[in-house]
Amino acid sequence: MATEQPAAEVPARTGVGIVGAGPAGLFLAHLLGLAGIDSVVVERHSRRHVEERIRAGVVEHGIAELLESGGVGDRMRREGLVHHGIELRFGGAGHRIAMSELTGGKAITVYGQQEIVKDLIAARIESGGPLVFEAEALAIEGVDGPSPAVRYRLEGRERVLSCDVVAGCDGFHGISRAAVPAGAAIEYQREHPFGWLGILARVAPSTEELIYCRHERGFALHSMRSPELSRFYLQVAPDEPLESWPDERIWAELRLRLSTTGDWSLADGPILERSITAMRSFVLEPISFGSLHLAGDAAHIVPPTGAKGMNLALADVHDLAGSLTALLVEGDEGPLEAYSKRCVRRAWQAQEFSTFMTTLLHPLPGDDFGNRLQLARLEQLVGSADAARHLSERYVDLASTATTGGGRS
Repeated sequence: MATEQPAAEVPARTGVGIVGAGPAGLFLAHLLGLAGIDSVVVERHSRRHVEERIRAGVVEHGIAELLESGGVGDRMRREGLVHHGIELRFGGAGHRIAMSELTGGKAITVYGQQEIVKDLIAARIESGGPLVFEAEALAIEGVDGPSPAVRYRLEGRERVLSCDVVAGCDGFHGISRAAVPAGAAIEYQREHPFGWLGILARVAPSTEELIYCRHERGFALHSMRSPELSRFYLQVAPDEPLESWPDERIWAELRLRLSTTGDWSLADGPILERSITAMRSFVLEPISFGSLHLAGDAAHIVPPTGAKGMNLALADVHDLAGSLTALLVEGDEGPLEAYSKRCVRRAWQAQEFSTFMTTLLHPLPGDDFGNRLQLARLEQLVGSADAARHLSERYVDLASTATTGGGRS
């Protein structure tokens, strides 16, 4: 079935047209529905595709609370893995950062982005809100006037969705960012000189908490998605051919980089997925243009080292939902007028932290001075309660604590 709703039943007009059915678009639609505001979500991929694509997995303390307060956090609370710390490894030794002890009891929850998407889709279908898959958004029109519209193709036929507001939640490569009027925004970006080889393996985690490892051969991360599934990352060249990394080489490199002087060992298993992703930092400023408002990866990209991408996206749309409720229900334009400023500020805070974590843990070939600085900073971090507390506060609860002003949904 191409859509969760027959094409003939998709409205031609709605309050908020939402482009993209990732966590940002779906959470926005859910929050708007709780406030009694109509919306239509159009997504170019199939439901199966968006429910199965593996992305982020760390949910901040405050973002988990936002999902729970919105009525879509029950399964996360039952099945998510609550972590009270992380381990930093370097020089063959591990050092635990006791984040909950340093932040007044706050913790992260390991719960895959695809699981949040499944929960949000189920809630959307239960509410009866229009959710249209395999609908290719072609253009966003009229954002500088009173009647914006999303033009899309569904079942081979072009359609027009008229609305009061358009929310662009379709990622960095979607049409929403391309709809920004020429000269209306500044793009700040940085390409990092390495990428991540990521794998999902059917093997129980060899650790109870995430391991961030700085090794002379490159960064490594041991994460997990469930008691039966583990997620791993290796620092590689951004243009590294994926075929250069057969299973045996991946496991050998992971064992080498993650090894310690203790008796810890890494279990391996069948690799279910693998990919290489280049590392990019990006911020668009502003992210509101007339009736078009961007959120999530359409507005900003952060290096994954800080685990902030999905958290930022959910914080954005929580803010946007509150701002749109103020406008469409109460007639108050103030929160929406300040939405962009709040989100950009939050994005730069996340960029600072993500860049800190990235430059702390990724050695660069030939940069002996910089690599010695990394080790000095890591030693300072694990040897100072104040430094560990500062890292913990930003890791556990950066996105939600920077959510102010909107978010009244």
